[in-house]
Amino acid sequence: MSLHPDVQKFFAERAAKGARNPEDLTVEQARAQSNRLNIVPEADREPVARVRDIEIPAPHGVIPARLYYPNDKPTLPVWVFFHGGGFVMGNLENSDAVCRGWTNLSQCLIVSVNYRHAPEHKFPAAPEDAYTATRWVSEHASEIGADAARLAVGGISAGGGLAAAVTQMARDRGGPPIAFQLLYAPVLNHDFTTGSYERNATGYGLTRAGMQWFWNHYLADPADGANPYASPLRATDFSNLPPAFVLAAEFDPLQDEDRAYAEKLKAAGVPVRFHCYESMVHGFMGNGAFRDAAFAVRDALGAA
Repeated sequence: MSLHPDVQKFFAERAAKGARNPEDLTVEQARAQSNRLNIVPEADREPVARVRDIEIPAPHGVIPARLYYPNDKPTLPVWVFFHGGGFVMGNLENSDAVCRGWTNLSQCLIVSVNYRHAPEHKFPAAPEDAYTATRWVSEHASEIGADAARLAVGGISAGGGLAAAVTQMARDRGGPPIAFQLLYAPVLNHDFTTGSYERNATGYGLTRAGMQWFWNHYLADPADGANPYASPLRATDFSNLPPAFVLAAEFDPLQDEDRAYAEKLKAAGVPVRFHCYESMVHGFMGNGAFRDAAFAVRDALGAA
């Protein structure tokens, strides 16, 4: 299929704003551009019952997190959320609008986690932070109004890859129990040779060169890309993982690894739903420019 008209309009608008691919920028420039282009005006963010910033204790200090409450019920199902940005960019503010929308739709308490970023903190800092935060939420659920028996993990892009890694870490380390994993266009494999990388190498926002730029900043050594906590698709065992909903986009270099991960889960007996959204590109779920398509995904998430 061809690109959705909203995607074409979005690319034209970004070009008019002087947007450049991250691989053509320094880390500092890429972060500044991401902040400039991705912050949603306050007036356009959905109201929620309550927002609370916290700091989660970690071996290196603290992990900043933001809690979104959809209502005032004393106990809520909880979704630990990890933002995208190629392990290099992204923060709590960039994800604020998305988290507000999802907490209202799902009626879950969302805990948005600002894990450490590369290149200052290379792998395995990000998955270790993601795991530490998830474990803390499980162990302190009653303190924040969450139900530890209904704990899910999920995220967008790099954050989706971190969520998948957390499920494997929790299984391998004896907990915490995770009821569900929701992975939107997740980064799951340090491999740039798949068919979707070939088909969608350029022209669709996220490029193959861009993903190489992200991975080069994320990994201290290319050999680390074979570690399943960096590349969850490289795991040798997919059994005893939580049920999953894996979403992909047609014009995304990551489409094939996302599909392959869902197939690995299914082959291991894990209940899984997979859907590839036609005419869409990487990142559409987290962008208000693709409102109709994003709402379709949100409806699917709400029913999951």
